[in-house]
Amino acid sequence: MKKLACFILLFLLSACSSKLAYNNVDWLIYWYLDDYIEFTDDQEEQFDGYLAAWIKWHREEELASYVGQLKQLRQDIIANNLTQEVVSANFQQATEHWVRVRERISPQIAEMALVVTDEQLIQFFAALERDNKEEEEELAEKLAMSEEKRTEDRVESIIEDLEERIGKLSAAQKALVSEYAPQFVSTHADWINYRRAIQQASRRLFVTRSSNQNFKSDLIHLMNNPDDFRSKQYKINREKNSALNAELIARVAQSLSAQQKKKLLDEIQDIIDDLEDLMD
Repeated sequence: MKKLACFILLFLLSACSSKLAYNNVDWLIYWYLDDYIEFTDDQEEQFDGYLAAWIKWHREEELASYVGQLKQLRQDIIANNLTQEVVSANFQQATEHWVRVRERISPQIAEMALVVTDEQLIQFFAALERDNKEEEEELAEKLAMSEEKRTEDRVESIIEDLEERIGKLSAAQKALVSEYAPQFVSTHADWINYRRAIQQASRRLFVTRSSNQNFKSDLIHLMNNPDDFRSKQYKINREKNSALNAELIARVAQSLSAQQKKKLLDEIQDIIDDLEDLMD
């Protein structure tokens, strides 16, 4: 059920930058869930009611927070104030958006967990394990590469992400990326271990579903406390990567050309305009 919550979080948050996606988020969620669980008609009716309420709440109460953050971010860029501290603060705000949605939907996800059948749960966890194995195969392919090749791929990925936002990078900006890329720590293996840990905890909890009077509250706690299942080293590496990312973005921001700055501001304004349209 935590995976179900993650699907919904993913679509509610990522779809915000696209009016088409946001307005069809209910269909997209069902399309994505189809590989993991097949609801009965009664379950689908119950889920439809929850989903409609979540989307209404998200549109009416959450989108304004995103607009406020983006408008402030835009002002910081205009004022050349996109420091590492400002970037880190924006990362934290984004996390807070995620947490609010997670806490809003988790009680209803726990309600759904009470009515799914054992057969549905078997199907669900089997699909999750298929995902885990695919991730392990992808990780094995990366580990088979030389360190030089992995760093080269990371550089290309970072450059691609940046150019999508600000346009073609200068030689100096690419050099910055090449300076930072080797410093990032791969957390792919840690992430797979985290997935397995929280899935195993979920399995153990579901075994007690018929006898545990606190099943619902225990499941809500599990969904809302993912750090309980991340290793200490994983948390350290996540924080290190986040700090490095904020530092890199801040340094790139200091080197923006007028054209790059305009593109970035226009990109942000387009998202603001879409969100305000969705709010209306």
